[in-house]
Amino acid sequence: MFPPERIICLTEETVETLYLLDEDSRIVGISGYVVRPPRARREKPRVSAFTSADIPKILDLKPDLVLTFSDLQADIAAALIRAHVEVHAFNQRTITEIIDMIRTLGALVGAAGRADRLAGELTAKVSVARKRAAQLRRRPRVYFEEWDEPMISGIGWVSELIEAAGGVDVFADRASCKAAKDRIVTAEEVIRNEPLILQPGPAALTDGLAALQAIIANAISRKTVAVS
Repeated sequence: MFPPERIICLTEETVETLYLLDEDSRIVGISGYVVRPPRARREKPRVSAFTSADIPKILDLKPDLVLTFSDLQADIAAALIRAHVEVHAFNQRTITEIIDMIRTLGALVGAAGRADRLAGELTAKVSVARKRAAQLRRRPRVYFEEWDEPMISGIGWVSELIEAAGGVDVFADRASCKAAKDRIVTAEEVIRNEPLILQPGPAALTDGLAALQAIIANAISRKTVAVS
């Protein structure tokens, strides 16, 4: 069916994007990790965690499209496909791919024009941040920690956001690595798991970028900054 009328989103970024596109009425189920926008948790039933899902509950909701993210949800996607559910798996890992995800999702729900405008606004926001960063008197070296045991760093879009906010990602060379085992590190300076930044969608390019700008501005005069 086009456009799909009953969509289940198994990660937060597609939920936030559909709300921003005024297409949230199509959402019939969400991940338990969804926090943006806050009203989504009040309005939509929760059907999954991140690597697990209530398949019978999803099927009971009769979706005509389920949106997943990354290889970590491959088993969920496979189970749904075997149950004859249409699944679209996103795998955005860079700022450009986040923007592409927004445009693709907009096209999937018949809102290509609005998605293109949103993508343009977010792209402009990152561009403005980069211009401001160019004026900083120094660029602090930043270590962002995705996971603590083992310590994992080097996420593509996070590395780009650190640079856009005015920092230097100390493990930028690992940002292109897909497997977590290739991104295990040790470090003394740590910016800990920031959920606004870890969500590869609009939040990362708005509030997440703003949070990094504030952290880096603070770090201009201090060597170590930790965020919990």
